[in-house]
Amino acid sequence: MIIVLAGIDGAGKTTTGRLLTQRLNAAHYPATFIKNRSGRRSLSTCSARHNIHPPVMVFETIETAIRCVNVLISHCRATFGPGTVIMDRYLYCQVALRRARGLLSGWLLPFLSKILPTPDIIFYFAIPADLAHARIESRATDTEALGHLQAFDAAYREMENFPSFVVIDATLPSGQIVEDMLRELGLCELVLQ
Repeated sequence: MIIVLAGIDGAGKTTTGRLLTQRLNAAHYPATFIKNRSGRRSLSTCSARHNIHPPVMVFETIETAIRCVNVLISHCRATFGPGTVIMDRYLYCQVALRRARGLLSGWLLPFLSKILPTPDIIFYFAIPADLAHARIESRATDTEALGHLQAFDAAYREMENFPSFVVIDATLPSGQIVEDMLRELGLCELVLQ
């Protein structure tokens, strides 16, 4: 099974994904958590350190290529490994990110979306952009503009396949979100009483 966690930065995808993985493994449902990174933070840090400001399209092309390679690796792990693979971010995230920045999807993202198996379930972590922004500010490891987070959320919701996403209330504590996800997965026996 492939589970995808999607949503804007600061929605709690990584924290909740790790917790879901722990819960599944503890209940003898083998699960692996994978972060499909795009290298955005590393690229931004490197650019700032060397005072290099490449055009947005160059930055986006590199970021998209890195995310696509990581998603392909994740699919290989899901195909040849046992159990459930929980992916933090996916191709949908890169499509929404590009839309939020006013860019087209290009050819690679639509191509991979057609040839790769469709994830079994996509959880969208719904959260107000101002709350996500506050979370990002409090962790002090990266920064995002509030306007970008709002545009990112809107870009997700405008995607053609967004109605197939299972929307999760990401304002709840991670433990409650995991319980809601387990119910959606039909694993009610794992929900804490």
